[in-house]
Formats: sequence, C-alpha cells, structure tokens
Amino acid sequence: MRAGVGVRAGGDVAIVSAVAVGGAIGAVARYTLTVLFPAAPGQIPWATLIANVSGCFLIGILMVLVTEVWTAHPVVRPFLGVGILGGYTTFSTYAVETRQLVADGDLALAFGYLAGTVLAALAAVLAGLWVTRLAVGGRNGRGT
Repeated sequence: MRAGVGVRAGGDVAIVSAVAVGGAIGAVARYTLTVLFPAAPGQIPWATLIANVSGCFLIGILMVLVTEVWTAHPVVRPFLGVGILGGYTTFSTYAVETRQLVADGDLALAFGYLAGTVLAALAAVLAGLWVTRLAVGGRNGRGT
C-alpha cells in the first residue's frame, strides 16, 4: 500500500460510516419519490427529475453553509453531501431512463429530458448558492 493511502484509525471509519448512513437516508427519500411519482412509458420520469433538481438545489445550499458560513465537524459535509444528497440524487437512473426513452422511440422527449435535466440541475445549484448567500447576508461563522 502506498504511503498516505488506506484507512486512518478512527477518522476514515467515522466518515465512511456517516456516508453509509446518509446514503441510506437519501436513497429512502428518493425511493419515496418513485412511489409518489411512478414513471409511465412515454412520459418524463418525474421522480428522478425532482430528486436531481431538488438535490442540486440542496447541494448549493450545503456548499455555502459548510464552506462560507459554518466551521462544520469533519463528518458533516460527507454525511450530508456525499451521503444524503448523493443517495438522494441519481444521475445514473437519469441516464438509464434517457436511454429507455430513446429505445422506445421517444427521441424528442429523450432529448428534452437529457438537456432539461442538466440545465435545471445547474440552475438549481446556482439558485441554492445565491439564495443561501442572500439569506446569510454575508455573515461568516468562521470569524472572517
């Protein structure tokens, strides 16, 4: 094993555990969306679109809070960002659903879903950043 690679006693175990627990929470939240908004052939997969766009908005909020406002515990960012929001968002399902729309011959819908999701997700991250910076009004919990 190379120097600097591997599990550090305690620290990595806590982070990996936080990511695992957060991922389970996020995945359950995403599954709940698929139950509430089941996908139908030839239609936009709303559950995935909602998860990805709302998750990107929340990632924008989180990034401002943990990098500009709070001095967070080292486990908070992996738990919330990689864990919960990583488990909640699902760009792999988005790719599979887009491929299925193409396979079903719904090319216009597939392209609209493909481009629309990326544009909406990017806009959501920027909106999350902007809204949070506006809400905190330049306050910085780090004393700077």
